[in-house]
Amino acid sequence: MNKLRHMSLFMSIVEAGSITAAADKLNLSKSVLSQHLKKLEAELAITLLKRTTRRQSLTPAGERFYQHCHQMHNVAEQAWNEVFELQHEPMGLITITAPHGLMNSIVVPAITDAFRPYTQVKFNLICDDAHLDLMQHNIDLAIRVGESPDSNYRQTAIGTLHDCLCQKRAMEVDLHKVSYIANHWQANNISHHINGQTYQFDVKHRTNTLMQTVALIEAGCGIGLIPDTLAYHNSQMQVIARLAQSTIYALHPYSAAIPLAVSMARHAIELKLANKQRTE
Repeated sequence: MNKLRHMSLFMSIVEAGSITAAADKLNLSKSVLSQHLKKLEAELAITLLKRTTRRQSLTPAGERFYQHCHQMHNVAEQAWNEVFELQHEPMGLITITAPHGLMNSIVVPAITDAFRPYTQVKFNLICDDAHLDLMQHNIDLAIRVGESPDSNYRQTAIGTLHDCLCQKRAMEVDLHKVSYIANHWQANNISHHINGQTYQFDVKHRTNTLMQTVALIEAGCGIGLIPDTLAYHNSQMQVIARLAQSTIYALHPYSAAIPLAVSMARHAIELKLANKQRTE
């Protein structure tokens, strides 16, 4: 940092035309600025600036050094300006993870609509029901069903979903005898309270992803739990009962200001969830 500081001050002296003028512009004392220049020339073991009481001029080494200082200044200015621009117009890569029940039905339509005008935004979407570590997988935004109690990341409730017990549309179902398709997180003995009556189900089929459960229900292999984000928009699916409600959370790893693209994505997904509830 001392080298960069010396280079910046040297550039200021050159462009101001004198140490006195540069000191006034930088709100520093003339003696402090003179000491910086002496230390810089001592470290480089060369004279950069010839000075008299009335004028100053660059040595050949000083001219070359000044050009490098100017380039450094331009690079620094560009870095600052580009970062500020990121907070005015989203750009670059954004990595989002969400479970199967939310990715295609909520996240994808929400972010594609929100970022349609911003062609420099790139998506990296990770569809996974597991709670992936945001830092390990370089994730900017995680959408999860249920709170993450041990999470070190900031999480905000952005909506809700309901589990829906579903069957294939127009299929005759006897809830006392029907085959049950369990998701991987469900137990072997399952009970649901439907229309004031409790039904017990023995698991016949089991899946490790939600999309497999959907596929088996569509094939008429039994009934199973599907989130409302999928159930009400599937023409092959019929909802038997709307059951437990869960809260959806958005998590991000940023401790200070959230990047604009991440903030926009979270807001778009929250709006999509709100519209889902109004249209059910």
